[in-house]
Amino acid sequence: MENEIINRVQASSLVTLDLEELYTSGERVFFDIKPLLFQEVILKEKDFRASLKSTDWSAFQDKHVAIGCTADAIVPTWAYMLIALAIKPFAKTIFFGSLADLEKQLFRNSLSLVDWQKYFQAKVVVKGCGKIEVPTEIYVEVASRLKDVAISIMYGEACSTVPLYKHQNASSSPLH
Repeated sequence: MENEIINRVQASSLVTLDLEELYTSGERVFFDIKPLLFQEVILKEKDFRASLKSTDWSAFQDKHVAIGCTADAIVPTWAYMLIALAIKPFAKTIFFGSLADLEKQLFRNSLSLVDWQKYFQAKVVVKGCGKIEVPTEIYVEVASRLKDVAISIMYGEACSTVPLYKHQNASSSPLH
C-alpha cells in the first residue's frame, strides 16, 4: 500500500518512562500534633500521652500518614516517635514531614524498585504531562539515574520531546 500510514513513534526505538506508573495509590493524610499541645504551643507529657491513648487510630487505616506540627512549638523527638508507634498498626506509610514531603518519599520508594538496567543503552523519553502531579525532585532524580545507563534522555511525549542528554562516544555532556 503506497498510502499506508506509519506510526513513526511506535516504530522508533524510543522507550517511554511514565512516572505516573510509579505513583503509590492510597489516601494521604497529615497528622498535626498541634491540637495535642497545651494552648497549642507546649507539650505536657502526661496530657500528651493521655491524648494519644484516647485517639481513634483506626481512622488511619490503610492511609499514608505524614506527621508534623503546624504550631511554632518545640516538640521533643520522642513525641513524634510515640505517634508513629500508635499509628503503625493501621497506616500503610508513616513519614515525618509535610504532605508534599510524603509524596516525594513515596515516589522515591517506588524509584528504588525500578530496574534501571532495562534502560541500558536506550533512548528514553521521560513522559512529561499527565493526570498525576509528579514532584520536580523526582524528575531530577530520574535524570540522574538514567544518565548512568541511557544513551539519550528526552522529556515530553514521544511525538514532541525536549532533548536533555545524549551520550557522545567516551564523554557525555548535556545538550544545549
